[in-house]
Amino acid sequence: MSSINVGKVILGGLVAGVVYNVGEAILNMGILAQDMEEFGRKYQLPPTDGSFIAKMTILMFVFGIVTVFIYAAIRPRFGAGLKTAVITGCLVWFLSFFYATFLMQAIGLFATAPSVKGALWELGEAVLASIAGAWVYKES
Repeated sequence: MSSINVGKVILGGLVAGVVYNVGEAILNMGILAQDMEEFGRKYQLPPTDGSFIAKMTILMFVFGIVTVFIYAAIRPRFGAGLKTAVITGCLVWFLSFFYATFLMQAIGLFATAPSVKGALWELGEAVLASIAGAWVYKES
């Protein structure tokens, strides 16, 4: 069994992070923009500022690196390629986006329709990010 190529995990993770960031921008500033505005008004939240956006951008790059690390870790068992990247994307989505979104929906913080839209979008986003990162990742 070969070891994980940390440099390629980081490089692939940055590529995956770009996919996550673009996907989140489209989701939050486009698809769910009206829902996000209503949410902010309901809970009297200040508008998002540059500091928040910077933190979330960094977080999505971290998500990308973690995604590719998981891909690299399960690759010896499942094999290199598309199937393993899809499994990785689904796993990351379930353990992060799905869990957080539906926890917030279950306690009444998020409405059902935007939760479902967001979760489905983020499933596609996580799978595409994983595929992009896996495409870059090589063991040697």
